[in-house]
Amino acid sequence: MSDRRRRFEAQAIPHLDAAYNLARWLARPPLDADDIVQDAMLRAYRAFDTVRGNDVKPWLMSIVRNCFLTAAGRSKDKLNVAIPPDHEIAIADSALIAGQPDPEATVIQMERSRDLNKVLATLPEDFREVLVLREMEDMSYREIAQVTGVPIGTVMSRLARARALLKEKCHLDVEGPLHAVQ
Repeated sequence: MSDRRRRFEAQAIPHLDAAYNLARWLARPPLDADDIVQDAMLRAYRAFDTVRGNDVKPWLMSIVRNCFLTAAGRSKDKLNVAIPPDHEIAIADSALIAGQPDPEATVIQMERSRDLNKVLATLPEDFREVLVLREMEDMSYREIAQVTGVPIGTVMSRLARARALLKEKCHLDVEGPLHAVQ
């Protein structure tokens, strides 16, 4: 096994779930998300020798985003984030796997998640993108700025506006991670 492959498996593969999550929010059909992630991972592997440092996640997420933009034939200004159609099934599965003891609580959580997804889908694209990267993928402002190519101040502003819109539309306090939306 080559040194590049060993390093790629150790540093990039752990972020495969995050790459797929972003691709699902960027591309509507799950099969498109699969294609985007496959293309991104191939491109990442080919260019892995150019990575500086050990912080591979923002670099990989940038590649996923760019693969989506290329596949969709869109410019960065036309980014459109969509709700994954299989989302509700994933929520139910994760609740079952987590051993949620109360079926009523599971249903309430699924309804809340579905409502939150609907509202998230109505947010302006720039707000949705930073919200997904920050709240679902726990990326820092610096990392999001690196992925999106905008200044940190813009990331912070978009995130604050996105949270305010979510709070207004859902009547929820959205200060912590939105892991239930994944």
